Amino acid sequence: MPVVDILKALGNERRLQILEWLKAPRAHFREQVDGDLVDDGVCGLLIAEKLGVSQPTLSEHMRILTAAGLVTPKRIKQWTFYRRNEAAIATLKATIARDV
Repeated sequence: MPVVDILKALGNERRLQILEWLKAPRAHFREQVDGDLVDDGVCGLLIAEKLGVSQPTLSEHMRILTAAGLVTPKRIKQWTFYRRNEAAIATLKATIARDV
């Protein structure tokens, strides 16, 4: 995905907040029944709850972040869990630092 499209994905305060929370999931989310907060990611339901949005609204935010490569989804049972894609974020930071 072109850098400009990734930056567009970051052009939303709620998506930036989600990425910030996912940086330290144990500090920002309660324990979940299925999956480990760090190893498996945070359940979309918990993210929606903390963000104060409906599940469909959160799904759209996460679709954009996933398409940009900034988060990776993982299905466990009927739930989707999300983790930051640290490698992609590091690459984006290096690209911006190099091109600016």
